[in-house]
Amino acid sequence: MTSSPLPRILRRRGEPDYPTFLELFFDLVFIFMLSRLSAGLAQDLTVRGAAQTAVLLLAAWWVWVLTAWLTDLFNPRLPIIQATVLAVMFGTMLMAIAVPYAFADYGWLLVAAYFGIHLVRDAVLIPGTRVNRPIQARSIRVFFWFGVTAAPWVAGAFVHGTARLLLWSVAVAVDLGSARIGWPTPRLGRTELASQIFTGTHLSERHREIFIVALGELILSVGTGLAGSGFQAGRVAASALAFGSGVVLFQLYFHRVRQLLARPAVTVVERVRPGTSTSYSHLVMVAGVLLVSTSVSLVIDRPFGAAPAAWTAVILGGPALFLLGGCLFDAVLTGRVLWSRALGVVLLGAVAPAAALLPPLAILVVANLVLLLTLVWETLPARSRLVRVTVPTG
Repeated sequence: MTSSPLPRILRRRGEPDYPTFLELFFDLVFIFMLSRLSAGLAQDLTVRGAAQTAVLLLAAWWVWVLTAWLTDLFNPRLPIIQATVLAVMFGTMLMAIAVPYAFADYGWLLVAAYFGIHLVRDAVLIPGTRVNRPIQARSIRVFFWFGVTAAPWVAGAFVHGTARLLLWSVAVAVDLGSARIGWPTPRLGRTELASQIFTGTHLSERHREIFIVALGELILSVGTGLAGSGFQAGRVAASALAFGSGVVLFQLYFHRVRQLLARPAVTVVERVRPGTSTSYSHLVMVAGVLLVSTSVSLVIDRPFGAAPAAWTAVILGGPALFLLGGCLFDAVLTGRVLWSRALGVVLLGAVAPAAALLPPLAILVVANLVLLLTLVWETLPARSRLVRVTVPTG
């Protein structure tokens, strides 16, 4: 930051750093987005379907992350910023509408909405920060890199099948990867992510809120499945177990958050290792919840009978991905690995061959038991065993 006065568009020191109601309202569109992604994956539970869902999730996540960073750095109570957030929300809704057809006839709608979001945001931020060159340079760097990825995104909209998947995979990888290295740009250099461009408390709250949104989509899947179950015993049991999955995931996440908040050093660490690391670890956890939601719809629909290998993978893979994300999140904030979650991932992998012989409902029971054992382990003080590892900053 320079010594010159901050433009009105930026947050000022001493302003409240908790999320506004508008930001909570913005998050609601991601319930729709996640539900579309989950339903699409359930309908095409193949390697290709999983890869396509991953690309779309990464694109949606990047929109959410940049909006969270927008309201973290800029004044969310300013009408121009509020209008920008609402425009991004509308664009995200269009992206969600396009999700089931993004790799068919509506790839153009996804790309148009995705780039429309970024053009609107940068059209506001670049002129609005002209009196603060370091902040403006950051916005220009972001805009430059979206210009770089425009070619594969747009080209992907004009081809089909594997070509589109490959082009969009490259594009979204560059979108996320360029942020990780500070958006290096000719003549402007790169943004030092360790600099004070994020507000630790605000961004932490935003990550918790998007995780709650992911759980909300899971509960929506449970309720929808139960409503259409005809109250058959097996499907009701599957719905109850699925609801239990949501409860345990909630407890696992917030129990650890409460433990971390009790440590005075965490707030400082979050300011040093801000957006990219914590956002990426939350992406992994949200992806895990998304897989759990997908498995819920499958198991409620058919709780008995032989479970295809893909079903076993998604029923056990969702909890494993969530636990892995929890490990990464903990490592970012504390520099340590939480053994209970690492062992939970290993256990889920170890039971997979035997679980494949069980009906879907029984596999869901196994997944819930592993999550429950992990929670019990972590709630017992004597069991809180951590091992030190080296974690890069940034």
